[in-house]
Amino acid sequence: MGKDKKEKRQSDVNDETEKEESWEEKTKYLCSIAKPLATKKLTKRLYKTIRKASKQKNFLRKGVREVQKFIRKGEKGIVVLAGDVSPLDVISHMPVVCEDADIPYCYAPSKDDLGSACGSKRPTCMVLVKTHTDYKDYFDECVAGVKELPLPY
Repeated sequence: MGKDKKEKRQSDVNDETEKEESWEEKTKYLCSIAKPLATKKLTKRLYKTIRKASKQKNFLRKGVREVQKFIRKGEKGIVVLAGDVSPLDVISHMPVVCEDADIPYCYAPSKDDLGSACGSKRPTCMVLVKTHTDYKDYFDECVAGVKELPLPY
């Protein structure tokens, strides 16, 4: 019976790798306000920074309520929003909140990928990444890349 479970787990992993979507397929499901959308290269950099931040305690805030609470308390960093959130009203107010707090933000194409970059099995709508000495170089590259993106005006 133990072997059956192990084989089943391996087949689940194989199914997940076969279902891997390309960048173009992920961008088909974006909501209408998902601008500025991070480029493919910047998205990979952001996910890598998020993975490094998730290993440090208290340097990653995930979820709408938590991110909003800490932005209003005055924390700074980068906000990465998922572009395929439904219903749209869940995150539609956050770009304005980020602009008022002078925090750079951008959209990533998939909430599933954003959740997995955080080290969670559940998808997440948004993430606030704060700077830390262990990943300062990655963080600075991401801030520069996000600030280069055109604002949606």
